[in-house]
Amino acid sequence: MSGTVHLERDGDVAVLIIDNPPVNAGSSDVRKALLRRIAEVEADATLAGAVLIGAGKSFIAGSDLREFDLPLEPPQLPQVIEAIEGSSKPYVAALHGAALGGGYELALGCDARIAAPETVVGLPECTLGIIPGAGGTQKLPRLVGKAKAISLICTGGRVSSPEALRLGMVDAVAETDLREESVALARSLAGRKQWVVELPGPEDKPEDIEAATSKAVAAGRNRPHIQAAIRHVMAAGTVGAREGLAAERAEFQQLRVAPEAKALRHIFFAEREAARGNLPAGVKGRRFESFGIVGAGTMGADIATATLQRGFPTVLVDSNSEALARAKARITAAIEKGVTSGKLSVDAGDRAKCNLVLVSELQSLEDCDVLIEAVFEDLETKRGVFAKLDTIAKPGALLATNTSYLDIDRIAAATTRPKDVIGLHFFSPAHIMKLLEVVAGAESSREAVATGLAIAKALGKQPVQASNGFGFIGNRIYAAYRAACEFMLEDGALPHEVDEALKDFGFAMGPFAVADMSGLDIAWRMRQQQAATRDPAARYVAIPDRLCEMERLGRKTGAGYYDYDEKGRPQRSAVVEDVIVMASDAKGIERRSLDAREIQRRAIAAIVNEAGLVLEEEIAARASDIDVVVVNGYGFPRWLGGPLYWAAQQDLEELASDCAASAAAAGPSKRRADLDALLGSGFSDRTA
Repeated sequence: MSGTVHLERDGDVAVLIIDNPPVNAGSSDVRKALLRRIAEVEADATLAGAVLIGAGKSFIAGSDLREFDLPLEPPQLPQVIEAIEGSSKPYVAALHGAALGGGYELALGCDARIAAPETVVGLPECTLGIIPGAGGTQKLPRLVGKAKAISLICTGGRVSSPEALRLGMVDAVAETDLREESVALARSLAGRKQWVVELPGPEDKPEDIEAATSKAVAAGRNRPHIQAAIRHVMAAGTVGAREGLAAERAEFQQLRVAPEAKALRHIFFAEREAARGNLPAGVKGRRFESFGIVGAGTMGADIATATLQRGFPTVLVDSNSEALARAKARITAAIEKGVTSGKLSVDAGDRAKCNLVLVSELQSLEDCDVLIEAVFEDLETKRGVFAKLDTIAKPGALLATNTSYLDIDRIAAATTRPKDVIGLHFFSPAHIMKLLEVVAGAESSREAVATGLAIAKALGKQPVQASNGFGFIGNRIYAAYRAACEFMLEDGALPHEVDEALKDFGFAMGPFAVADMSGLDIAWRMRQQQAATRDPAARYVAIPDRLCEMERLGRKTGAGYYDYDEKGRPQRSAVVEDVIVMASDAKGIERRSLDAREIQRRAIAAIVNEAGLVLEEEIAARASDIDVVVVNGYGFPRWLGGPLYWAAQQDLEELASDCAASAAAAGPSKRRADLDALLGSGFSDRTA
């Protein structure tokens, strides 16, 4: 707990400066200091009003989440807001940097709000499994209407100051000096109070509210906090202000200590820790201002889109002119979609398109700071590219491979500068998916890895540092999960039964629907490459191979594990189910019915066991890093905190038994992770 509030006078206006670096989190000390300063302002007859402003780079970027697992110390935020609203003097919130969560609710308690041009405001509480608890659900609808409030609150959307002005979330955007203009606004309000909670609010069309509600419920997977947020927004204006605020606070307090909110706080802190990587303090990355990308296929084009959207000059190389043309069309369409959706300004979109250079010769990459290889997933092909890049790239350039499975060290060995080589494993589509595995090879320098982490941040990605090993963190764990699901096909389940059970668990999609979407041929090629080195004792399921041989490659061919109608809707396939039954018969497996719970336990046990092995082998540095990867890259339900956080909440003896069975099902050479140690006291410490 830390932070204070300084009082400075500007004539007859008090300027209260919230000072709790680095982001002015709303800690208990800040709340206590605010109450003291509000009392001072009220008692000083020479003061006509007050301004709240943040020291440093932000107003208040949110509450101190470290407090949320404990009983909240008084004064709580509603008490501070009540003091502002009960004051005889007007208060102006001077917003800059970030005014989020409790910070924006504090601003809503003021009589007016003025923002610096680069400010973002919003109520992100629903992303943490709670609802705004200091008036957000009752006051925001009175500024923007209920439909927009439902959308903003349920998604946790952040709104830029120009858009906030348009919506009515702020009253003005500062033109020159935020503090000076805020003081002038407070002075102009002398003798008047303007309570947001008493505004009538815009009139919404019922169909707009219904549409916003349906969209929020679907996007939020109908979780309890989403339902609660909608319920309280809808109550705004239909119940008394005091009653509405009290009901909102009571629900906030219940949700704050519920298991889902604790799990979401875990993943929030895990993401912050993962972003720092696993490097000694003080290691700094290299400066980078331009990117070169080798390979104009789907992944290369999408990586280029990601760099261009962030303002980086980007050279895309491919010897195939048709591939370059397709890539340009794909990149242009993605940038224009970003502009249309409001994620990019028109000027930023134009700059992005101008920053793209398409070439056919690798030599054109000689001045680029970061070179990313995104060619066909074949070791010798990639080694050939790196051998050429070694002769072209300038000294100090970072050389990165986008491989999903291959050995970084063997790729780096094709160069004379392995210390400059790392893996940057983007997830598809690369310009949309946030996860980026930053893979350190045996000889990768700390500086190179630090540069990879900085690239992730610059591209708006969630980085997780991994060590070199087959599939790194994510694909290795997903391969074990997918294999366990394929075993269940042989044992008696059908694709739709597995997919439905895992969707019920909380995954966005089941594994066979995912395979159809990404294309069965991708994994098929990988299996063909590994055939010669595959452990003969390992259990191998040939069902997906048979489907590929039948040219059932997924959605793109209209048939995979499912048949697809003319509108792309999946249907059970009698052909596939016959293939599955014949596969069981060929191995002499007596098929039996598997219920949803068994399917879920077997699939999740495979994830947990493989995660334990990844930790034992130090491919991942922290259990929480694995949670970040599997949540952000593979659709594990975020509200469960990730597979290892989830595991720590289970009956450990039952889970260990499930993991042992999962390892045994994979074949005699498959190890069971040392779960007795992993799930003991040390495990709890590592996931906290």
